[in-house]
Amino acid sequence: MTDVHRDAVIGFYDRHPINEDEILAKLLAAGIDPKHLDVETLARFDQDHYGGTAAVDELASRAGIVAGAHVLDVCSGMGGPARWLAHRYGCRVTGLDLTRSRVEAAQRLTARVGLDTLVDFVEGDATAMPLPDAGFDAVVGQEAWVHVPDKAALIRECARVVRPGGTIAFTDIVARVPLQPSEQQRLYDEMSYAPLGLADEYLALLESQGCEIVYLEDLSDVWTRLLVERLQMYRSLRDTTVAKFGQQHFESWDRGYAFFVGLYVEGRLGGTRIVARRR
Repeated sequence: MTDVHRDAVIGFYDRHPINEDEILAKLLAAGIDPKHLDVETLARFDQDHYGGTAAVDELASRAGIVAGAHVLDVCSGMGGPARWLAHRYGCRVTGLDLTRSRVEAAQRLTARVGLDTLVDFVEGDATAMPLPDAGFDAVVGQEAWVHVPDKAALIRECARVVRPGGTIAFTDIVARVPLQPSEQQRLYDEMSYAPLGLADEYLALLESQGCEIVYLEDLSDVWTRLLVERLQMYRSLRDTTVAKFGQQHFESWDRGYAFFVGLYVEGRLGGTRIVARRR
């Protein structure tokens, strides 16, 4: 990852509409005291991915996550899925994320719900993880690997840190048809997305790293419906986004996200769920 792209991704998430302040404001607006939180209450507000906790449960089921396992969440963001996995399955979870502000916010939110003995977060690059070989029973990710330009290095690192017989289970944004250079450029400029390939590219990379594909699902139609709703959700955050980042940032975000959702509606972007096992 070049320094320019790294800075773009960090900047994208430093100014993301879903952030610690926004989560705490939503809790207060709902009459919930952030000083007295439990995981299930927080999970109504902290799942910054498609499908909420039901999607986390589906991924966990496909990955075979059980009590006592050690799970790595690659590009863990605000830590919502990591906390849910630990709470729901009794596993240990380490979250890895490039953006320091997300790592620090995830740590604070995790401490609020008393899960900091099961869940920890590490700042680091997914293509050069500061983690030991074969240290995890499962590696997971949800809709964040789209930011990583070097998918070969990403998958190589995932295969390195998962134990033999362990699973790599993730969902991600992919192209359904080859995108035009102008579309790729706009997604980079407005969403900090790396060039998007087809789901088959992930399959080939996993197999090249000694992994067997055990599950594959096309999520494109489901995500198209979710993303149309998600665009309206982001628009509902207008007041908190403007208050924190300004009107210009809200308008820029809205244009970019509307373009992104439009590519789903047009059948040009889609989603995939992939589960592979390291041989």
